[in-house]
Amino acid sequence: MLVVDQISKHLPTFSLSEVTFKVSHADYLMLLGPSGSGKSLLLQIISGLVKPDSGWLLFDGNDITYAPAGNRNLGILFQDLALFPHLNVFDNIAFSLKVKKQSGSIVRQTVNELAAQFSISHLLKQNVASLSGGEKQRVALARTLASKPSILLLDEPLSAVDAQLHLDIMGMLRRINRHGTTIIHVTHNYEEAISLASRVGVLNQGQLLQVGDPVEVFQNPRSEFVAKFTGAKNFLRVKGLSATSNGLVYAELPTGKTVAFYADTIFPHGFVCFPEDGVVLSTQVENQSALNVFRGHIIDIFAQRFGYEVVIDCGFKISALITRESLEKLNISAGIEIFAAVKANAVRFIPEI
Repeated sequence: MLVVDQISKHLPTFSLSEVTFKVSHADYLMLLGPSGSGKSLLLQIISGLVKPDSGWLLFDGNDITYAPAGNRNLGILFQDLALFPHLNVFDNIAFSLKVKKQSGSIVRQTVNELAAQFSISHLLKQNVASLSGGEKQRVALARTLASKPSILLLDEPLSAVDAQLHLDIMGMLRRINRHGTTIIHVTHNYEEAISLASRVGVLNQGQLLQVGDPVEVFQNPRSEFVAKFTGAKNFLRVKGLSATSNGLVYAELPTGKTVAFYADTIFPHGFVCFPEDGVVLSTQVENQSALNVFRGHIIDIFAQRFGYEVVIDCGFKISALITRESLEKLNISAGIEIFAAVKANAVRFIPEI
């Protein structure tokens, strides 16, 4: 277990303030936050590249707060990958093993196993400068895992890849995690957290605002910033997906109800989300032409800057954003029965990788 306890770092124009959280073995912790929130700085402190001003880092009960980076058994993958341009693929992957003076047979065995795992065996003799972006990502991951780190630290590894490669790399990261590697991954993309994370932490201006299970964080944000940044209040797990010939997909919710949406690619498990302003409320179900109509009762009404947020209990929570005019026209108040409709083309599917 890694314990980050009240870690602080003060720079001339930025401060990381008393950040505290725990990461258990085989967790996938996603640290979310906008640019400049302190995500990368925190990762550098955990890795040992930057020393904190105060606080403690404990790994399996041992104090590693000021231990040299090379003694922490942590692997870090930077956003720019930092491959060695003068070395071929084999030597890039083997670099940490050679630094540790491993035998030639162990080096060859480890490199070949990782190359096979990441489907880059045919590239071992090539110079990294000749590789595609996806191939470089695979080489960088293999190099980072060669030393068998207890924790893999990832700094925005998916920020500069196309959509298909994005899914491929997410699949690789999920497999690595499921084989027992603990991962701490920083990003600004909440969809990556939904797909990959077992736990999520949200950072802003050097402070950790909330940490917990992804569903808990997204559905029950503890601050206005977390709610606005994640933007995923209507966020539901689905299963039992079935597709039609015209691209319409029906998925089952945990309550047994179904939700319809359009998708080109279907994964066995995942989540759906839809915007609050994409929910249409009505007191009569026959007034709705949308494929997704859910019956429920209003449990909360909140004034917002541009209208009102209405929270409906349909066996699961749905949040709708409506105008004052709609609020008055429908005579909406807490406790009344309401129908919440969402068009299929307003629903987004996020695969659980």
